[in-house]
Amino acid sequence: MRLGLDIGGTKTDAVVLDARGGVRASVRVPTGIGPAAVLDSAERSVRAVIEQAGTGLVAAETIGVGIPGMVDPDSGRVRHAVNLGVEELSLGAELSFRVGVPVRVENDVKAASLGTYHLLGLTGSAALLNLGTGMAAGIVVDGELQRGSGGGAGEIGHIPVDPKGAVCSCGQRGCLETLASGSGIARMWPSKAALPAVELFDAADAGDERALAVRDTLAAGVASAVRVLVLTVDVQTVVIGGGVSNLGGRLLSPVLDVLRDWEHDSAFLRSLDVADRVRMLPAGLPAAAVGAALIGTTGAPEPGGVGLPVPQD
Repeated sequence: MRLGLDIGGTKTDAVVLDARGGVRASVRVPTGIGPAAVLDSAERSVRAVIEQAGTGLVAAETIGVGIPGMVDPDSGRVRHAVNLGVEELSLGAELSFRVGVPVRVENDVKAASLGTYHLLGLTGSAALLNLGTGMAAGIVVDGELQRGSGGGAGEIGHIPVDPKGAVCSCGQRGCLETLASGSGIARMWPSKAALPAVELFDAADAGDERALAVRDTLAAGVASAVRVLVLTVDVQTVVIGGGVSNLGGRLLSPVLDVLRDWEHDSAFLRSLDVADRVRMLPAGLPAAAVGAALIGTTGAPEPGGVGLPVPQD
């Protein structure tokens, strides 16, 4: 039995996977802010999901944790998880001490990419293009997560595409993240709406010229990220996920339009069938928590686990 946690800025999702990779139990608890509160939230979610599964921690092989920030998978140490108020935390060692089970830690986007691969039953090579506050990708090849030599594989949000563009949080100018992410939308479309991206697309659908321009910029940025993943890693599938992906087909349609326009003008791109490789991550799948449960394990279950409830509040 494997446990997985997805620690986010406001909530922590926890799942228990059975031997076939299906979700046996799932819970959602609020995430605290600061190292001590994050650790408390993680322990609370572990104990809650074990209780729901009707078993004990003694049955758990491993606990995997996906968390934002810079993660050292070997030590389980997390640094610079800004949205969680964590500058540095030995999450793996401290959580393992509390619950008595080995704990492995990975960056949340990388964990989500592994979970996406499993839940969607993907094969070969695939990337999860995560459009959240920022932009990043996780890459999986034949079921194995690709981290790169220093853990930077997939950090495509920090590829500069416009030397005169906005300054990115990384210090460079005109990165893809400044054009195609939640923070990019907030910069280009300042709003007090609860869901600025939805407001933006509603305004564009109503014919607002400024909204149309921002939507076109966003779509071109996402399409550029897809193109980068195909041209550099040649993944068979690019799955668009993250908070911005909740727009669903409203986002996918203009992104595919951009890719098909490029393919019309370039026989080279057309030969790669870039647009046909793209799909959206279905809403409600606990991809990051499931991926965390699979991190660092051997004998991973076959892709396409069954019984996938959405974590409940």
